[in-house]
Amino acid sequence: MQRAAVSIMSNIAEGFERGNPGEFYHFLVIAKSSYAEARSQLYTALDSGYLSLNEFSELLNQAEEVSRVIGGLRVSVEQQRKSK
Repeated sequence: MQRAAVSIMSNIAEGFERGNPGEFYHFLVIAKSSYAEARSQLYTALDSGYLSLNEFSELLNQAEEVSRVIGGLRVSVEQQRKSK
């Protein structure tokens, strides 16, 4: 789960630093995939008893907020790509 979480921010940072909207968008897609991996692992942790339902719910809410931010970035970057 930690690797997936680090992968999310690393891909956002790497894509942004490339300075190309097309590449940034590509890395945002990868970051969104890492979010899906982390979300899946949250469910596994809950099912395995590593997390209480309250802990799971809080972490899932945080993960979903990250997903919404990535989605918003993707929309913004896509609009930039189309306007050029």
